[in-house]
Amino acid sequence: MRIATTLLVVLWTGTAAAQCAPDLVTLKGDFGQARFKVAVADDLAERAQGLMNVPEMPRMSGMLFVYEAPQTASFWMRNTLIPLDMIFASADGTVQTVHAKAIPHDETPILGGDDIKYVLEINGGLAGRLGIEPGTVMQHPAIGPNAALPCGD
Repeated sequence: MRIATTLLVVLWTGTAAAQCAPDLVTLKGDFGQARFKVAVADDLAERAQGLMNVPEMPRMSGMLFVYEAPQTASFWMRNTLIPLDMIFASADGTVQTVHAKAIPHDETPILGGDDIKYVLEINGGLAGRLGIEPGTVMQHPAIGPNAALPCGD
């Protein structure tokens, strides 16, 4: 099943892999690559709202949280209605931690680590099915010129 899903994702993203757009995040790793349509939360109000009260999210969609500087990242699921995977990445877009299947409404802190600048939230369980893990690299225009996977690659 995982091989078929990975093959589908690679075929679906194939020729568009080099494109970089504000509403797209590409993840690349040993599994191949996957592309997500995202909303970007890059200010305090947007990050505070996050995906709270969102009743459903299309499969290859998510929200990218962008911080001004690397920091210790911690999330919770208050008022979040759907299970989420949280993918925590450093300033160069390298995934440091993946928290799988965060439980809706749970207020237990979810620690993503230190020196985190980007957090991608996707549907719960999808990171595991695709093979997204620490060491995977993220591509998005917000990551800038020092990205592990720069735009255009």
